[in-house]
Parts: sequence; structure tokens; C-alpha cells
Amino acid sequence: MRVLIGLLLASIAFAQNPPRTAKATAPVDLTGYWVSIVTEDWRWRMMTPMKGDYASIPVNAAAVKVGDTWDPAKDEAAGQQCKAYGAPAIMRIPGRIHITWADDNTLKVDTDAGTQTRLLRFDATERGDAPASLQGYSSARWEASGRPLATLNNGGANGALPPSNGGRSLEVITNHLLPGYLRKNGIPYSANTRVNEYFDFHKEPDNTEWITITTIVEDPTYLRTNWVTSTDFRKQADASNWNPTACSVR
Repeated sequence: MRVLIGLLLASIAFAQNPPRTAKATAPVDLTGYWVSIVTEDWRWRMMTPMKGDYASIPVNAAAVKVGDTWDPAKDEAAGQQCKAYGAPAIMRIPGRIHITWADDNTLKVDTDAGTQTRLLRFDATERGDAPASLQGYSSARWEASGRPLATLNNGGANGALPPSNGGRSLEVITNHLLPGYLRKNGIPYSANTRVNEYFDFHKEPDNTEWITITTIVEDPTYLRTNWVTSTDFRKQADASNWNPTACSVR
């Protein structure tokens, strides 16, 4: 009887005080339109690199072998124009992103470059059966909340998150990816790839708002070590410059 009463009281308390949603507990507001500011890697981001240009990405011999066979015309003929627009690379493609709440526990990130959509799920659980896709399956958490994301989505030594840093706002892990390109010139990533991302929000003295996204790409198939990049986005006042464009291989 005491057990039943205890369970009843717990149920009543839960109903009166349901768990707060990711939207309600957000430490910062990431919603809105943001434009990427290209201050580094200009030659690789603002134009399609030449075939065989692997500079700054820690590719191994297997990746070079695949990259040396890159043929943009073949990708176009096969309808594979979006292979460089997957989650491991999409944030490095110059353009704009639009962040909204798809629901109270899912952030939606749309890109005008390639018209891609990413869903960052705060209530995600282990999804070994998630189908592979260009944007994969993303689990998210606000900084210092909940258990480490390394325990989700087949976490382990290879996919473990680095120690938390007080300056981070949002942490995301993405896997279940279709193979694609890290750059438009055919540098490959495999289906074994895992992407760790850290979204840092900050405001400058002139009141401009920024997001810095640190991306760590892990791929034991094609990378000698993790590929780490940092990409800056500045908030826009409105959607006036939003310019959806199709994926391009050139």
C-alpha cells in the first residue's frame, strides 16, 4: 500500500511539474537568420578547389586514392550534386542558415546553400536503427545539462566528446551519415564518420550577435586524425538576404 501511495504521489508531482523542454531551458537564443563570415580558408570555401588539393585536411592514402578519381561530370550525371553538402561539411559552405524550433525539443537548421535541413534533437535516445542520410541523425544538449552525448548514438572512445567548456552553448553529435565529400573536389568521408559540434553564442560591444561553430570530424576510414574547423556566423536582421540555391558540384 505504501508503495502504491508513493507511486501515486510521484505521478501527481510529475504531472504538476513536467520536465522542462529544451526550448524552455535554452541558455541563449540561437533562432533567426545568420550569415557565414569567411575570414579563413578562402581558396577552399569560396571556390571549388582543384582536383588533388588536399591541403589542411588530414587525409590518409585511402582518401587520396578516392579523391584522385573525382569527376564532377560523373557526379552530375548520377544526380549526386549534394555530396559536399552533408553534415560534416555543410557549415563550411558560404551562405546563410535559418534556425527555428521545429518543436519544443528539436532545433531546425535550414541552409540556403543546397537547401538542406538539419534536425538537432534534444530528446534523442539511442538510434541504432536510424537510416543513413546526408544530414545524419543529430543528438543535442545545452552546455552542462544532462548526461554526456558520448553515451548516445553508439558513443564510445572514438566518438567521445571532449571535456565540457564553460563557453560552449550547444553540443551536437551526428552520425548515421551517407558517404560524401568534405570539400567539393571529392575529398571523401565514409559512412563511419561522426561529427561533434559546439555552437558558441556571443555578442560584441556593438551589439552584433555571433555564433562560432567548432566542428570535429572523425573518420577512421579516410582521416589520419580528426579534422577540426571553426566557422563564424553573424546574425541578420531579417530574411531579406535569404537566397535558397540548389546543390552544385562546381
